[in-house]
Amino acid sequence: MIPGFSSSRRRFSDLSEQEILALAISNEEDDARIYRQYAERLREDFPASAKVFEEMAHEEDEHRQWLIDEHTRRFGSVIPLIRREHVAGYFARQPVWLIENLGLERMRGEAREMERQAEQFYRKAADRTSDAGTRRLLGDLAAAEAGHNDTAGQLEQKYLGGEAREKEDDSARRQFILTWVQPGLAGLMDGSVSTLAPIFATAFATRDPHTTLLVGLAAAVGAGISMGFTEAASDDGELSGRGSPLKRGVSSGVMTTVGGLGHALPYLITDFWTATIIAIIVVFVELWAIVWIQNKFMDTPFFRATFQVVLGGALVFAAGVLIGGG
Repeated sequence: MIPGFSSSRRRFSDLSEQEILALAISNEEDDARIYRQYAERLREDFPASAKVFEEMAHEEDEHRQWLIDEHTRRFGSVIPLIRREHVAGYFARQPVWLIENLGLERMRGEAREMERQAEQFYRKAADRTSDAGTRRLLGDLAAAEAGHNDTAGQLEQKYLGGEAREKEDDSARRQFILTWVQPGLAGLMDGSVSTLAPIFATAFATRDPHTTLLVGLAAAVGAGISMGFTEAASDDGELSGRGSPLKRGVSSGVMTTVGGLGHALPYLITDFWTATIIAIIVVFVELWAIVWIQNKFMDTPFFRATFQVVLGGALVFAAGVLIGGG
């Protein structure tokens, strides 16, 4: 055995027919639990989508019972313990907490992928069994999983018709903007604009790229930490509905740091004027990126966003150059 690698995982081709049925049973149980967790997570904000996932979980329960009945018929009531993680090369489910944090559309997309993987599993499992009844059941389950996207579509039409779907999509977009875009945009603006003056003042005062780089790194990282903690501590999100303070703090802190680093990193170049010209180009790109984000996600009129961001950034840049050159 190679050090550091476990030999406990079985190959799918080595599983017995009883173990394949046991694996299918545990798969259906796991998928039903995942759908119910999705439903619970969505129940308050997206009740119609929660009902869709609840019914999908109910279907997985029915499939599991069919598989248990088939196992009992052939092998008795004692089902071997075998799960996805016991089989080498087997598809893995994304952690539920990760999908929950990425929002409604990601949950819907993950559910579609789960059904596709389940269909593939049942087709391979059917090829491995010699019993006619088991083969028929696994084939029926493969067909059922293949048809789940149609079933999901029917459930969405039932619970998410017209206004309900539009309302949930609008709510999800609003939550995404409040939790991620708004704090991130504030951080990007602060990191890009507030660090202009100290970085370019240092650059023109010293004409030393190394010193400018150190000042830029300190300003960017310091501003990122400050903005991140400030955003996280300012609002717990319970009353405002802005979402997790941790998420908002991470978004704001990371984007603040990125905004400051953008025009500090060019000073890794040892030639002062080359580094400065590249830094100015980066500033130009940063400011127009902020204008685009404001216009796309915050519905800020383009010319108003341009006036606020580009003019403000230009003034801060000019102040830094004048202070450093004086």
